[in-house]
Parts: sequence; structure tokens; C-alpha cells
Amino acid sequence: MSGEMRLIIVSGLSGSGKSVALHVLEDLGYYCIDNLPAALLKSLLDEVTRPGEKPTKRIAVGVDARNRLSDLQSLPEFIGELRKVDVQTDVLFLQASDDILLKRYGETRRKHPLADHGTELRAAIDNERELLGPIINSADLVIDTSRTSVYELAEVIRERVDRRKPSMLSVLIESFGYKHGIPADADFVFDLRCLPNPYWKTELRALTGQDEAVRTFLNDQPKFGLMYEDIHSFLSRWIPEYVSFDRAYLTVALGCTGGQHRSVYMVDKLAAALAKTHDPVLTRHNEISASGGDTDQS
Repeated sequence: MSGEMRLIIVSGLSGSGKSVALHVLEDLGYYCIDNLPAALLKSLLDEVTRPGEKPTKRIAVGVDARNRLSDLQSLPEFIGELRKVDVQTDVLFLQASDDILLKRYGETRRKHPLADHGTELRAAIDNERELLGPIINSADLVIDTSRTSVYELAEVIRERVDRRKPSMLSVLIESFGYKHGIPADADFVFDLRCLPNPYWKTELRALTGQDEAVRTFLNDQPKFGLMYEDIHSFLSRWIPEYVSFDRAYLTVALGCTGGQHRSVYMVDKLAAALAKTHDPVLTRHNEISASGGDTDQS
């Protein structure tokens, strides 16, 4: 195995979008295998890198809860061994809220892989979360697809996962509204609700933080400037530490009440400043991005 190899392990809850992720990776040129027994992962890598054969450099495998518990528990150690021999390995974990998973299974009428005649669907989901604990604890990137369309998930895979090079830290700064809940994938969360709210200006209410009138209003607020300087200073100080720690992904969430004005402008302003010294810095606006439909996949 050489440092030129890229391995992406896709795991997560059934119904959270694993099949979408693997399909996107396949379109990007990865050799994809779904539902691979974790115990066979080493054999697979040995096979595709066998001397005398044209090596496969980009591999993606799906690993689910139907594995033996002992194999799932030993997977993090094996991933560490791969990284020691310079195999670029990313572990993605996809999840969604119980209510969303129940809704998706109700709409598709598919059978949960851990459900049987004596197991209720919600209990099967709880059991799956428990079984996959060793993987989520070692995941490089956790993606919550509760409010993510298949198109948005595909974009995350392309921009954050496929684009990431060895020793690169992919930074995502996202805005959200507290009335919709804190994003489950956030590493850092900053609350902007104490700042003056453009919503209470009738002429600004229907606009967003990407409109010049809203930005002018916020730039005129001393507290907004102070909050920006503090968050920018914090991230500028600690992003290099995460790079040196060999962290692969960092997600920063900025929230205001509705996720439309203050957090949107703060995300764009911070991303523009941080991009001058770090690449890549990506942005996402959870409450104003166009929705392309539910992530109704396994």
C-alpha cells in the first residue's frame, strides 16, 4: 500500500443517505463496494494493491451495523494502522433524527436491516446507533442529513470529501437558525442572538445577510464588529492547531434566531477573511439554501 491510495469508509444509520454517498463517489471514479464485512477490509486492500496488477488508487466501502460487533470495535485500530503507512483514510458517518428516519421508512416501506417480526422500527434504529458507536466515535466527518437533500449531500461529498488532499483540513462555516435546532455536525457553535436583529426593521425583514442593506445595517452595529473580531481571532488561533493535529474536517456553526440575517453575513465575512490564510474554507447557509427534496436513501 502506498501513500497515493485514498480509502473512504462510509457508514451510518440506515436511511441516512449512505447509498447516495457511495453513488456520488462512484461517479467521481472510486471503486465502490457496499455492505463490505469489516473483517474483509484488509483482504480487499491487499487484493487491489497486489504486485503485478494495475493498482486501484481510489476506493470507497460501505460498512453497516450488520457486521460482528468485534469487527466494528477493531475497525478504528485498523484505520490507525492504515494511516501509519500513509493510506489517506477518511471515515464518514451519516445520521439523521429518529423522526426523519421513521418518516423515510414509512414513505418507502422498506425493511430496516436490523428489524424482524419481533423488533419495532424505532427499537431497530436505537440498536443500530448503539452498534455503530465505535465508528461514529472515530469518524472524521459526521453528516446529519435530517434536512439535507440528495443534491446537497452530493455537493458535500464532492466539495469536502473528494477535494480534500492529504494533510488538508477542510473547514466548513455554516449559518443556522436556533428555532430549527443546532446542526448535529458542528464542532464549534457560536450564538449571535445577542446582536441587534435586522428582522425588526420592516424594510430588512424579507432580505437576508447576503443583501447589501442588511450588511450595512450590521456593519453599523458596534457589537457585531466586536463579535466578528472575537470569533475571527479564535478561529485564526486554533485552525492551525487542528491542521498540525492532522484533523481532516472542522465544522463551525453560527446561529441566530431564524438563520436569515446575522449568522448569514457573519459566515460570509469570516469565510472571506479566513480564506486568505487557509484553503479550503467552505460555507453553507442551512436556512436560505434551496431544498432539493428529502434524502430518502439507505
